[in-house]
Amino acid sequence: MGDTPAWTAAPGAAEQARSVLAAAWSCAVTAGGAREEYVGAHTVTDEGAVLLTVPEDSALHGAALCAPRQDSRAVLEFADVAPVAVRDRIRARLWLAGRLTPAEGALNFHPARVVLRRSRGAVLVDPDEFATARPDPLAVAEAGLLTHLAEAHPDAVERLTRLVRPESLHAAIRVLPLAVDRHGLTLRIERTRAHGDVRLPFHTPADDLGQLTERVHALLAQASAAGCPRTLQRQRADGDG
Repeated sequence: MGDTPAWTAAPGAAEQARSVLAAAWSCAVTAGGAREEYVGAHTVTDEGAVLLTVPEDSALHGAALCAPRQDSRAVLEFADVAPVAVRDRIRARLWLAGRLTPAEGALNFHPARVVLRRSRGAVLVDPDEFATARPDPLAVAEAGLLTHLAEAHPDAVERLTRLVRPESLHAAIRVLPLAVDRHGLTLRIERTRAHGDVRLPFHTPADDLGQLTERVHALLAQASAAGCPRTLQRQRADGDG
């Protein structure tokens, strides 16, 4: 359930797919009828190819070696998990289908089909766009940034709700940072039996951590100039009573 009908200044599908790939620490691989899960076993080239370092006695390595011309078809799956403990933590899933070939001490995977599934549905990403796209510059640092914001600055998160439409905060019991990228910050609004997301776009993109700090401070300044949402005022009053 979402509260914002259209996300303003959000990353495109190819960029988001590359960001998921860049930030993921684990992946599931299906090849030759076998499915295996690996942690910390993959690296990514600038062109989006994946290099897998797996044990030589693994079923995956055997499938690649035994395939005709040592060219095995495989599917790689990556999950984009919110670093902050919110409901429905899987923000997106990425599937890559392509060729798996043995290399010296590793396996090379070349994606030919790219599917990104987000909360609003799945999209097929053009392989050429995927290859030329670059991950969001904040993708690798996002987990630490959001965790720090949620744990060390809950007051700042509450202040940011002043930028949210009052109707989107109706019956809200908790608001947490869900995602951040160069284009904006997304908040997860949780209710008793439902939740929704609200996007707070930056006035200009942030290409590094220094610029991100400035963009967040700008949002906080806007929030400070706004009035406190009536919904949250009522929640606090009910809690105090």
